[in-house]
Amino acid sequence: MTKPVIVFVGAVYPGQFGGLCDYLRQTGMADSFFLTTAGHMERNRARGSHILGFKPDGKIVGDQSYYYSAKVERSARISRGVLTALQTFQKRRKIDVVVAHSLWGAPHFLYDEVDAAIVSYIEFPSFRAHGWDPAYPPDLSQRMTDRNAEMLNFHQALCSDLVICPSRHAKQMFPKALQSNIEVQLEGFDFSAMPEPEVAPSVRAFTIGFASRDLSSAKGFETFMRVVDKLVGQGIDAKFVAFGGAGVPTYGYEDQAVQRAHDGKVANFRDHLMLKYPRAAEVVEFPGKLPYDEFARRVAEVDLFHYPLQYGVANWGLVEILGRGGCVLAPDRGYAAELIQNDINGQLLSDDDDAWIAATLELRNDPARRLRYGQAARAMTRRQYDLSTVAPRYMGLFKQAMINRAARTKGSPREGDVP
Repeated sequence: MTKPVIVFVGAVYPGQFGGLCDYLRQTGMADSFFLTTAGHMERNRARGSHILGFKPDGKIVGDQSYYYSAKVERSARISRGVLTALQTFQKRRKIDVVVAHSLWGAPHFLYDEVDAAIVSYIEFPSFRAHGWDPAYPPDLSQRMTDRNAEMLNFHQALCSDLVICPSRHAKQMFPKALQSNIEVQLEGFDFSAMPEPEVAPSVRAFTIGFASRDLSSAKGFETFMRVVDKLVGQGIDAKFVAFGGAGVPTYGYEDQAVQRAHDGKVANFRDHLMLKYPRAAEVVEFPGKLPYDEFARRVAEVDLFHYPLQYGVANWGLVEILGRGGCVLAPDRGYAAELIQNDINGQLLSDDDDAWIAATLELRNDPARRLRYGQAARAMTRRQYDLSTVAPRYMGLFKQAMINRAARTKGSPREGDVP
């Protein structure tokens, strides 16, 4: 039986699905390729000849010609370049499945033009569906821009042979009429590359941490700062650290609101919160962006993580914290509640500061329970999300996409067509 030819598409490599692409090829499960922009292809030549390049039809960074359709226009430039590259590829080999990121590998020009099943990965359909902090709402122009991006994602959900979302929470954001063609599967992780760092025994303060790519409202950074401010007011003896970038793109509109509120005199949302919660500002350490090995070492030194996620559909950083055996407090709703089972591999809490403070103080004095949560988190996360576990699931989804395409085109897969 021949191996299926699967082409992953994304403007950035080794970003979305890069690890899965490599794993499928290395294990012989598929003849997989990754189609990315020329610069990323050149920088990753050493990783193998399966990293291929495409040329977008114009610039895809910076301003586009019309503000309100910027994401749609950027996606069109990407999709036009992807179509040309795939048509060239198909002159040499048949493609069974194309797996495209909804924005950075946009497939909307591929429908009926490429002889392959089209799988679209859509993280969430729009910020309107995703939600934002009412304290930092989008203005009219941002809401209108979001509608255009939503339109693009709805079109893909309708036309793709299969759509993959990273969580049940994300799937539920789509209209019910589109959900039947959407499957849920979070990406896989190479946990073998995440050995537990050895932390030298030392006498140090109890450490409470926050970690996310962006120190944003959506990830709950304001809740963290507010709770820390109250803990300091109660005289807690602890160390506080917040891993993540300030002033980087976020899943919300807080930075625009901060710029308006402070007339451009405050650089970013983090600095705004440091003014708003001065006691927290005095004690929270902000390491900034760290080399990965240093980040891993520092994460191992945190006794308790606060992850008060407000809006989100998949947080890879949370999976990594759990996979490293972190003890985590998280909200009892949304995506976080899909990963954490209360009092088994972490603790789920209501949106109430007093509940977070009480749980923090209890766990500070209960190292045995922290250890139990951490060990369960490490075991469950690695069991469910290691690449060795999720790769067969993805192969099943890709096979389903091929069957869906055959049905859509009023054909039936010939023997050997569907591996």
